[in-house]
Amino acid sequence: MVRPSDQEHRDLLSAVSRGDQQAFEALYASVSPRLYAVALRLLKRPVWAEEVLQDAFITVWNKSGSYNSQISSPLTWLTNIVRNRAIDWMRVADNRWVELDDTTLNELPSTEGNPLEQLERADSDSRLGDCLGMLSSEQRQSIVLAYYHGLSHGEISKQLEHPLGTVKSWVRRGLAQLKGCLGL
Repeated sequence: MVRPSDQEHRDLLSAVSRGDQQAFEALYASVSPRLYAVALRLLKRPVWAEEVLQDAFITVWNKSGSYNSQISSPLTWLTNIVRNRAIDWMRVADNRWVELDDTTLNELPSTEGNPLEQLERADSDSRLGDCLGMLSSEQRQSIVLAYYHGLSHGEISKQLEHPLGTVKSWVRRGLAQLKGCLGL
């Protein structure tokens, strides 16, 4: 899939500022996976990340006319909106739990699991870290950018300044090594 350029995003934002719903849908389809990854990285909860993404796109719909291409690229502007919404969400996150009464809280299943499950999860995280440490720096960096930062192979290629095929090979070979190391 070919990602739209900054100019295409600028054109979409301009159309959105004029109330073009199709442009809004196209913009959402183009950037929402990346923006969701940003929100999820900050909030650590998929439900919250979805809420923040929705709030952010409401802001985009309402304030797209204020976008200034002289100040930032469209993706930077959109990412800042999501980041700011996520920060706002985290500020009030503790207050969201206050609304639940004790009975409701007692009925919620534990997300921690029993001590054995916690130990197994910690061991698994530790093994993954050890296995990542065994990869070449290029493989490790490519995998971290792809899976923890939500970048596409093309974006990784640009960031690392290496050919796309090379980046794809690093990711593929690194994942194969991780699979072997983890015994999967």
